Amino acid sequence: MSSTLGVFRAEFEGSNDIGVFARLTNKYCLVAQSNSENFYSVFEEKLADHVPVIHATIGGNKIVGRLCVGNSNGLILPNSCSDQELQYLRDCLPDEIAVVRVDDRLSALGNTIACNDHVALIHPEIDPTTEEIIADVLGVEVFRQTIGNNPLVGACAAFTNVGGLVPPMTSIEEQDELATLMQIPIAHGTVNRGSDVLGGGLVVNDWVGYVGRHTTGPEINVVESIFGLNTEETTGLIGEDAKHAFIETL
Repeated sequence: MSSTLGVFRAEFEGSNDIGVFARLTNKYCLVAQSNSENFYSVFEEKLADHVPVIHATIGGNKIVGRLCVGNSNGLILPNSCSDQELQYLRDCLPDEIAVVRVDDRLSALGNTIACNDHVALIHPEIDPTTEEIIADVLGVEVFRQTIGNNPLVGACAAFTNVGGLVPPMTSIEEQDELATLMQIPIAHGTVNRGSDVLGGGLVVNDWVGYVGRHTTGPEINVVESIFGLNTEETTGLIGEDAKHAFIETL
């Protein structure tokens, strides 16, 4: 991407928890199948020229954002994903994306794992075999972690290669620790008029973000700032360059 697209509001069948129904990475976007085309269209309008936008179910469910986790290297699905759904996703995704199923009792992978293209934070009780698969398939360093004492790291936070957003209850010390682990700047924020379930109300990659329709202007400003979605000068910066640029900005 040569420039950022910005942050856009969306809702799914009246729900502002759009992260429950979508999974967005730099290489693809999964969107829940729905009787309404509006949700799909909001994503397709901005993304279709850049990445595939795929209608999907997982285990027959619409909550694709809560059930799977992925990045530019791979997509990990729960054991509830059917053979047909698995093959469909493999057919639709770019060839370089590894797609695997895991059998873990913590099957809501989108709730229990938060990652970008380099690092994954996981629920402290995820099975060791699953941890190995996460590291291998997503090509990331893996850390067992809570955020503000919440083990559902995927539900309460959002990360890209440029920045990360965590709930206001996260201490400054923990925020600094996360920034060191992830090697990106981390900010406090909310969505949907004060909700700290950031993974539920926000989906974002390195150049575009979507938030629930109830998200306020000031909340969007924070999302734009920490993920670099409002300044073309910072587009494409990752790692240390992005870290220094955003620390100076914030």
